[in-house]
Amino acid sequence: MDQEDRIALFLDYENLALGARDNLGGMTFDFRPIADALAERGRVVVRRAYADWSYFDEDRRMLTRSHVELIEMPQRMGASRKNAADIKMAVDAMELAFERDYISTFVLCTGDSDFTPLVHKLRGLNKRVIGVGVEKSTSALLPPACDEFLYYDRLEGVEVPAARTRGSRTGRAAEPDHRRAGPSHEPPPEPSPEPAPQPVGDGDALAVLVAQTVAGLQGSGGEVTASRLKRTLLRKDPTFNESDHGFRTFGELLRHLAERNVVELVAGPAKGDPEVALPEHGDQEAAFALLRSVVQDAAAGNGGVALSGLKNQVRRVRPDFSEKKLGYRTFLQFCKAAATAGAVQLRWSPEADDYLLAA
Repeated sequence: MDQEDRIALFLDYENLALGARDNLGGMTFDFRPIADALAERGRVVVRRAYADWSYFDEDRRMLTRSHVELIEMPQRMGASRKNAADIKMAVDAMELAFERDYISTFVLCTGDSDFTPLVHKLRGLNKRVIGVGVEKSTSALLPPACDEFLYYDRLEGVEVPAARTRGSRTGRAAEPDHRRAGPSHEPPPEPSPEPAPQPVGDGDALAVLVAQTVAGLQGSGGEVTASRLKRTLLRKDPTFNESDHGFRTFGELLRHLAERNVVELVAGPAKGDPEVALPEHGDQEAAFALLRSVVQDAAAGNGGVALSGLKNQVRRVRPDFSEKKLGYRTFLQFCKAAATAGAVQLRWSPEADDYLLAA
Protein backbone atom coordinates (compact mmCIF):
# COMPACT_ATOMS: atom_id res chain seq x y z
CA MET A 1 0.00 0.00 0.00
CA ASP A 2 2.90 2.36 0.69
CA GLN A 3 3.80 2.37 -3.00
CA GLU A 4 0.28 3.29 -4.13
CA ASP A 5 -0.54 6.80 -5.26
CA ARG A 6 -2.95 8.58 -2.90
CA ILE A 7 -5.55 10.45 -4.90
CA ALA A 8 -7.74 13.42 -4.01
CA LEU A 9 -10.78 13.73 -6.27
CA PHE A 10 -12.61 17.02 -6.85
CA LEU A 11 -15.71 17.21 -9.05
CA ASP A 12 -17.00 20.44 -10.53
CA TYR A 13 -20.31 18.65 -10.73
CA GLU A 14 -22.40 21.17 -12.62
CA ASN A 15 -19.76 21.38 -15.35
CA LEU A 16 -19.71 17.59 -15.76
CA ALA A 17 -23.43 16.93 -15.48
CA LEU A 18 -24.46 19.74 -17.83
CA GLY A 19 -21.63 18.88 -20.23
CA ALA A 20 -22.84 15.29 -20.45
CA ARG A 21 -26.46 16.34 -20.87
CA ASP A 22 -25.81 18.99 -23.53
CA ASN A 23 -23.10 17.23 -25.55
CA LEU A 24 -23.72 13.50 -25.11
CA GLY A 25 -27.26 13.10 -26.34
CA GLY A 26 -28.93 14.11 -23.10
CA MET A 27 -27.36 11.27 -21.13
CA THR A 28 -27.27 11.30 -17.35
CA PHE A 29 -23.84 11.62 -15.79
CA ASP A 30 -22.57 8.42 -14.15
CA PHE A 31 -19.76 8.55 -11.61
CA ARG A 32 -18.82 4.85 -11.80
CA PRO A 33 -16.63 5.03 -14.96
CA ILE A 34 -14.50 7.74 -13.32
CA ALA A 35 -14.18 5.70 -10.13
CA ASP A 36 -13.10 2.65 -12.14
CA ALA A 37 -10.51 4.62 -14.12
CA LEU A 38 -9.00 6.07 -10.93
CA ALA A 39 -8.94 2.67 -9.22
CA GLU A 40 -6.39 1.65 -11.85
CA ARG A 41 -4.21 4.63 -10.98
CA GLY A 42 -4.11 4.55 -7.19
CA ARG A 43 -6.06 4.74 -3.94
CA VAL A 44 -8.67 7.50 -3.75
CA VAL A 45 -8.61 8.90 -0.21
CA VAL A 46 -10.69 12.08 -0.77
CA ARG A 47 -13.86 12.40 -2.85
CA ARG A 48 -15.63 15.76 -3.02
CA ALA A 49 -18.27 17.14 -5.39
CA TYR A 50 -19.36 20.79 -5.55
CA ALA A 51 -22.80 21.97 -6.71
CA ASP A 52 -26.13 23.42 -5.70
CA TRP A 53 -27.61 20.01 -4.95
CA SER A 54 -31.19 21.19 -5.08
CA TYR A 55 -30.77 20.93 -8.87
CA PHE A 56 -29.37 17.39 -8.77
CA ASP A 57 -31.58 15.43 -6.40
CA GLU A 58 -31.20 12.03 -8.11
CA ASP A 59 -27.46 12.54 -8.55
CA ARG A 60 -27.04 13.03 -4.81
CA ARG A 61 -28.12 9.46 -4.15
CA MET A 62 -25.79 8.08 -6.81
CA LEU A 63 -22.78 9.99 -5.45
CA THR A 64 -23.59 9.18 -1.82
CA ARG A 65 -23.58 5.48 -2.64
CA SER A 66 -20.08 6.00 -4.07
CA HIS A 67 -18.94 7.67 -0.82
CA VAL A 68 -18.52 11.13 -2.39
CA GLU A 69 -18.70 14.04 0.03
CA LEU A 70 -21.23 16.57 -1.25
CA ILE A 71 -20.22 20.20 -0.82
CA GLU A 72 -23.32 22.39 -0.93
CA MET A 73 -23.00 25.66 -2.86
CA PRO A 74 -26.54 27.13 -2.72
CA GLN A 75 -27.59 29.79 -5.16
CA ARG A 76 -27.99 33.18 -3.57
CA MET A 77 -29.60 36.35 -4.85
CA GLY A 78 -27.04 38.67 -6.43
CA ALA A 79 -24.21 36.12 -6.23
CA SER A 80 -22.56 33.93 -8.84
CA ARG A 81 -23.05 30.31 -7.87
CA LYS A 82 -20.52 29.14 -10.47
CA ASN A 83 -17.71 31.39 -9.22
CA ALA A 84 -18.44 30.50 -5.61
CA ALA A 85 -18.19 26.77 -6.34
CA ASP A 86 -14.99 27.21 -8.37
CA ILE A 87 -13.31 29.26 -5.64
CA LYS A 88 -14.36 26.83 -2.91
CA MET A 89 -13.03 23.88 -4.90
CA ALA A 90 -9.69 25.61 -5.59
CA VAL A 91 -9.26 26.65 -1.94
CA ASP A 92 -9.99 23.12 -0.69
CA ALA A 93 -7.54 21.60 -3.17
CA MET A 94 -4.74 23.95 -2.10
CA GLU A 95 -5.49 23.32 1.55
CA LEU A 96 -5.13 19.56 1.06
CA ALA A 97 -1.94 20.03 -0.97
CA PHE A 98 -0.27 21.74 1.99
CA GLU A 99 -1.84 19.79 4.86
CA ARG A 100 -1.64 16.21 3.52
CA ASP A 101 1.77 15.47 2.08
CA TYR A 102 0.83 11.85 1.43
CA ILE A 103 -1.60 12.90 -1.32
CA SER A 104 0.44 12.61 -4.51
CA THR A 105 -2.26 12.98 -7.19
CA PHE A 106 -5.08 15.48 -7.60
CA VAL A 107 -7.94 14.70 -9.97
CA LEU A 108 -9.93 17.71 -11.15
CA CYS A 109 -13.14 16.72 -12.88
CA THR A 110 -14.00 19.77 -14.94
CA GLY A 111 -13.59 21.19 -18.40
CA ASP A 112 -13.37 24.80 -17.21
CA SER A 113 -10.18 26.65 -18.18
CA ASP A 114 -10.56 28.75 -15.00
CA PHE A 115 -8.91 25.85 -13.16
CA THR A 116 -5.72 26.05 -15.26
CA PRO A 117 -3.88 28.24 -12.67
CA LEU A 118 -4.79 25.70 -9.97
CA VAL A 119 -3.31 22.92 -12.12
CA HIS A 120 -0.06 24.87 -12.54
CA LYS A 121 0.14 25.59 -8.81
CA LEU A 122 -0.43 21.93 -7.83
CA ARG A 123 2.20 20.75 -10.29
CA GLY A 124 4.56 23.37 -8.89
CA LEU A 125 4.03 21.70 -5.51
CA ASN A 126 5.19 18.38 -7.03
CA LYS A 127 1.68 16.98 -7.27
CA ARG A 128 0.51 14.93 -10.24
CA VAL A 129 -2.67 16.37 -11.77
CA ILE A 130 -5.20 14.38 -13.78
CA GLY A 131 -8.07 16.16 -15.48
CA VAL A 132 -11.42 14.66 -16.44
CA GLY A 133 -13.96 16.39 -18.66
CA VAL A 134 -16.56 15.94 -21.38
CA GLU A 135 -14.71 16.39 -24.64
CA LYS A 136 -16.97 18.90 -26.36
CA SER A 137 -17.34 21.07 -23.25
CA THR A 138 -13.66 21.04 -22.24
CA SER A 139 -11.57 24.12 -22.92
CA ALA A 140 -8.57 23.54 -25.18
CA LEU A 141 -6.39 25.26 -22.56
CA LEU A 142 -6.96 22.73 -19.78
CA PRO A 143 -5.72 19.32 -21.08
CA PRO A 144 -2.17 20.46 -22.00
CA ALA A 145 -1.71 21.86 -18.49
CA CYS A 146 -2.38 18.48 -16.83
CA ASP A 147 -0.12 15.46 -16.44
CA GLU A 148 -2.92 13.35 -17.87
CA PHE A 149 -6.37 14.19 -19.15
CA LEU A 150 -9.23 11.71 -19.49
CA TYR A 151 -12.22 12.50 -21.66
CA TYR A 152 -15.30 11.26 -19.85
CA ASP A 153 -17.05 10.13 -23.02
CA ARG A 154 -14.11 7.84 -23.87
CA LEU A 155 -13.98 6.07 -20.51
CA GLU A 156 -14.81 2.39 -20.27
CA GLY A 157 -18.44 1.98 -19.24
CA VAL A 158 -19.73 5.27 -20.67
CA GLU A 159 -22.50 4.47 -23.14
CA VAL A 160 -23.08 7.51 -25.32
CA PRO A 161 -26.55 7.40 -26.91
CA ALA A 162 -26.49 6.90 -30.68
CA ALA A 163 -27.45 9.94 -32.72
CA ARG A 164 -31.05 9.83 -33.85
CA THR A 165 -31.71 9.98 -37.58
CA ARG A 166 -34.71 11.47 -39.34
CA GLY A 167 -37.50 8.96 -39.79
CA SER A 168 -36.18 6.50 -37.22
CA ARG A 169 -36.83 6.45 -33.52
CA THR A 170 -34.06 3.99 -32.79
CA GLY A 171 -31.24 6.05 -34.29
CA ARG A 172 -30.72 3.51 -37.11
CA ALA A 173 -31.47 4.11 -40.77
CA ALA A 174 -35.01 3.15 -41.69
CA GLU A 175 -35.27 -0.30 -43.25
CA PRO A 176 -37.94 -1.36 -45.76
CA ASP A 177 -40.83 -3.32 -44.30
CA HIS A 178 -41.01 -6.58 -46.24
CA ARG A 179 -44.05 -7.78 -44.31
CA ARG A 180 -46.44 -5.89 -46.63
CA ALA A 181 -45.15 -7.62 -49.76
CA GLY A 182 -46.67 -10.96 -48.74
CA PRO A 183 -45.08 -14.17 -47.59
CA SER A 184 -41.71 -15.11 -48.94
CA HIS A 185 -40.47 -18.67 -49.41
CA GLU A 186 -36.84 -17.62 -49.33
CA PRO A 187 -35.05 -18.01 -46.00
CA PRO A 188 -34.01 -14.80 -44.35
CA PRO A 189 -30.41 -13.85 -45.13
CA GLU A 190 -27.90 -14.95 -42.56
CA PRO A 191 -26.41 -12.08 -40.58
CA SER A 192 -22.93 -11.29 -41.76
CA PRO A 193 -20.26 -12.04 -39.18
CA GLU A 194 -18.98 -9.05 -37.28
CA PRO A 195 -15.48 -8.08 -38.38
CA ALA A 196 -12.72 -8.55 -35.87
CA PRO A 197 -11.88 -5.35 -34.01
CA GLN A 198 -9.14 -3.44 -35.74
CA PRO A 199 -6.94 -0.64 -34.43
CA VAL A 200 -8.50 2.72 -35.15
CA GLY A 201 -6.99 6.12 -35.71
CA ASP A 202 -3.87 6.97 -37.69
CA GLY A 203 -1.69 3.89 -37.27
CA ASP A 204 1.28 5.38 -39.07
CA ALA A 205 1.18 8.51 -36.92
CA LEU A 206 1.03 6.34 -33.80
CA ALA A 207 4.02 4.28 -34.96
CA VAL A 208 6.04 7.42 -35.68
CA LEU A 209 5.12 8.94 -32.30
CA VAL A 210 6.19 5.82 -30.40
CA ALA A 211 9.38 5.37 -32.46
CA GLN A 212 10.41 9.01 -31.99
CA THR A 213 9.75 8.81 -28.26
CA VAL A 214 11.73 5.60 -27.86
CA ALA A 215 14.61 7.08 -29.84
CA GLY A 216 14.63 10.16 -27.63
CA LEU A 217 14.57 8.12 -24.43
CA GLN A 218 17.40 5.90 -25.70
CA GLY A 219 19.44 9.00 -26.44
CA SER A 220 18.96 10.32 -22.92
CA GLY A 221 20.19 7.06 -21.39
CA GLY A 222 18.69 4.50 -19.06
CA GLU A 223 16.34 1.62 -19.66
CA VAL A 224 13.29 2.39 -21.76
CA THR A 225 10.56 0.39 -20.05
CA ALA A 226 6.93 0.33 -21.11
CA SER A 227 5.91 2.32 -18.02
CA ARG A 228 8.54 4.98 -18.70
CA LEU A 229 7.45 5.18 -22.33
CA LYS A 230 3.80 5.62 -21.33
CA ARG A 231 4.68 8.42 -18.89
CA THR A 232 6.67 10.20 -21.61
CA LEU A 233 3.84 9.89 -24.11
CA LEU A 234 1.47 11.44 -21.56
CA ARG A 235 3.90 14.31 -21.03
CA LYS A 236 3.86 14.92 -24.78
CA ASP A 237 0.08 14.63 -25.01
CA PRO A 238 -1.90 14.42 -21.74
CA THR A 239 -4.94 13.16 -23.68
CA PHE A 240 -3.08 10.13 -25.07
CA ASN A 241 -5.01 6.93 -24.47
CA GLU A 242 -4.34 3.59 -26.10
CA SER A 243 -8.08 2.85 -26.19
CA ASP A 244 -8.49 5.66 -28.74
CA HIS A 245 -6.40 3.50 -31.10
CA GLY A 246 -8.42 0.34 -30.47
CA PHE A 247 -6.30 -1.29 -27.76
CA ARG A 248 -7.44 -2.38 -24.31
CA THR A 249 -4.04 -1.90 -22.66
CA PHE A 250 -0.77 -0.16 -23.40
CA GLY A 251 0.94 -3.56 -23.46
CA GLU A 252 -1.44 -4.66 -26.21
CA LEU A 253 -0.53 -1.57 -28.22
CA LEU A 254 3.19 -2.31 -27.83
CA ARG A 255 2.71 -5.93 -28.89
CA HIS A 256 0.89 -4.71 -32.01
CA LEU A 257 3.77 -2.36 -32.86
CA ALA A 258 6.25 -5.17 -32.21
CA GLU A 259 4.39 -7.34 -34.71
CA ARG A 260 4.75 -4.51 -37.24
CA ASN A 261 8.48 -4.41 -36.44
CA VAL A 262 8.23 -0.81 -35.21
CA VAL A 263 9.67 -1.69 -31.79
CA GLU A 264 11.22 -4.68 -30.05
CA LEU A 265 10.10 -5.96 -26.65
CA VAL A 266 12.34 -7.85 -24.23
CA ALA A 267 11.83 -8.86 -20.61
CA GLY A 268 12.29 -5.91 -18.27
CA PRO A 269 13.33 -5.57 -14.63
CA ALA A 270 9.74 -6.01 -13.44
CA LYS A 271 7.11 -8.50 -14.53
CA GLY A 272 4.65 -6.95 -16.95
CA ASP A 273 6.93 -3.99 -17.67
CA PRO A 274 9.06 -4.97 -20.69
CA GLU A 275 11.92 -2.97 -22.13
CA VAL A 276 11.19 -1.26 -25.43
CA ALA A 277 13.82 -0.66 -28.12
CA LEU A 278 13.99 0.26 -31.78
CA PRO A 279 14.80 -2.74 -33.95
CA GLU A 280 17.63 -2.78 -36.44
CA HIS A 281 15.97 -2.28 -39.82
CA GLY A 282 18.24 -2.97 -42.75
CA ASP A 283 21.93 -2.30 -43.15
CA GLN A 284 23.34 0.99 -41.89
CA GLU A 285 26.01 0.89 -44.57
CA ALA A 286 23.32 0.51 -47.21
CA ALA A 287 21.53 3.56 -45.76
CA PHE A 288 24.76 5.58 -45.91
CA ALA A 289 25.25 4.47 -49.52
CA LEU A 290 21.69 5.54 -50.31
CA LEU A 291 22.33 8.99 -48.81
CA ARG A 292 25.58 9.34 -50.78
CA SER A 293 23.81 8.42 -54.04
CA VAL A 294 21.00 10.93 -53.46
CA VAL A 295 23.50 13.68 -52.56
CA GLN A 296 25.51 12.99 -55.69
CA ASP A 297 22.44 13.25 -57.90
CA ALA A 298 21.05 16.33 -56.13
CA ALA A 299 24.32 18.26 -56.00
CA ALA A 300 25.01 17.92 -59.74
CA GLY A 301 28.14 20.06 -59.55
CA ASN A 302 26.62 22.75 -57.36
CA GLY A 303 29.11 22.10 -54.60
CA GLY A 304 26.59 20.73 -52.13
CA VAL A 305 22.97 20.08 -51.34
CA ALA A 306 21.11 21.65 -48.42
CA LEU A 307 19.99 19.47 -45.55
CA SER A 308 16.50 21.01 -45.68
CA GLY A 309 14.38 18.92 -47.98
CA LEU A 310 17.04 16.24 -48.42
CA LYS A 311 15.08 13.66 -46.43
CA ASN A 312 12.15 14.00 -48.86
CA GLN A 313 14.54 13.34 -51.75
CA VAL A 314 15.81 10.22 -49.99
CA ARG A 315 12.23 9.01 -49.50
CA ARG A 316 11.50 9.46 -53.20
CA VAL A 317 14.13 6.81 -53.82
CA ARG A 318 13.19 4.64 -50.84
CA PRO A 319 9.72 5.48 -49.44
CA ASP A 320 10.18 3.34 -46.31
CA PHE A 321 13.35 5.15 -45.21
CA SER A 322 13.39 6.32 -41.59
CA GLU A 323 16.40 7.33 -39.55
CA LYS A 324 14.44 6.30 -36.45
CA LYS A 325 14.57 2.69 -37.59
CA LEU A 326 18.37 2.93 -37.61
CA GLY A 327 18.47 4.30 -34.07
CA TYR A 328 18.93 8.01 -34.87
CA ARG A 329 16.76 10.65 -33.25
CA THR A 330 16.93 13.12 -36.16
CA PHE A 331 17.87 13.14 -39.83
CA LEU A 332 20.73 15.51 -39.00
CA GLN A 333 22.10 12.99 -36.54
CA PHE A 334 21.94 10.33 -39.24
CA CYS A 335 23.79 12.62 -41.69
CA LYS A 336 26.48 13.37 -39.11
CA ALA A 337 26.99 9.63 -38.61
CA ALA A 338 27.26 9.20 -42.39
CA ALA A 339 29.85 11.99 -42.50
CA THR A 340 31.81 10.38 -39.69
CA ALA A 341 31.81 7.12 -41.65
CA GLY A 342 33.11 8.97 -44.73
CA ALA A 343 30.02 8.40 -46.87
CA VAL A 344 29.36 12.15 -47.31
CA GLN A 345 30.86 15.50 -46.38
CA LEU A 346 28.89 17.76 -44.05
CA ARG A 347 29.53 21.43 -43.32
CA TRP A 348 27.63 24.45 -42.06
CA SER A 349 27.11 27.24 -44.59
CA PRO A 350 26.44 30.72 -43.14
CA GLU A 351 25.38 31.90 -46.60
CA ALA A 352 22.75 29.22 -46.94
CA ASP A 353 21.98 29.25 -43.21
CA ASP A 354 21.88 25.47 -43.42
CA TYR A 355 24.05 22.37 -43.50
CA LEU A 356 25.41 21.42 -46.93
CA LEU A 357 26.22 17.85 -47.92
CA ALA A 358 28.55 16.74 -50.68
CA ALA A 359 29.59 13.29 -51.88
